[in-house]
Amino acid sequence: MKRLISTLLLGLAALPVLAQVPDATIRKAFEEKLKTKIAKISKTPMPGIYEVIADGQILYADEKAGYFIHGDMRELRTLRNLTAEKKFSMLPLELAVKTVRGSGKNVVVTFEDPNCGYCKKLAKDLVKVKDTTVYTFVYSVLGEDSVAKSKAILCATDRSKAWNEWMQNNISPPAPAASCDVSSIMNRTAELGQQLGIRGTPFLMFANGQQAPGYIPADEIAKRLAGDVGS
Repeated sequence: MKRLISTLLLGLAALPVLAQVPDATIRKAFEEKLKTKIAKISKTPMPGIYEVIADGQILYADEKAGYFIHGDMRELRTLRNLTAEKKFSMLPLELAVKTVRGSGKNVVVTFEDPNCGYCKKLAKDLVKVKDTTVYTFVYSVLGEDSVAKSKAILCATDRSKAWNEWMQNNISPPAPAASCDVSSIMNRTAELGQQLGIRGTPFLMFANGQQAPGYIPADEIAKRLAGDVGS
């Protein structure tokens, strides 16, 4: 028995030591130097570089926290934008108006103002794109009337119906009940848009990390969903 235990111990000692994420080092440096709250630290495909999610932003740091990078990480072989893909996966989709057409297998996210002319044109074009799930963040940037319309749409029993009837057919959403409070949704959406650097509407995001600031037609959206257009 003793010989067996000794053999097992020797075998374990020979195993490579698994690298640990230098959580404490990075966390301390970021909190002291950048005064930011870190939500998560994890490895990236790039050796020695770690992803740091802080205050809704994606940053990168070396294991000793001597340097950090604020920008996109891409895979050179495929040119995939790993940062943009991660941003997409982090979106709080529960804040968005969800519209499913067909199988809904193709996912696109939009930021739109209810009084934006090109957003209305986009809304009509999206109907032509087959098998889509559209998550629309109602992003009120064009004044008080946009805020009022956004509130009415978000207070509607069927938000998707209210949004699409207004954007496609100019049918005004019903007046919201006095008890309806969607200020939290609207404020969080506004903060999200600012974090993402969205300065105008419409703004589109795709699951593969591609982004499109401004209007693009239905055929272009279909190509991006199929992965036929580079970011």
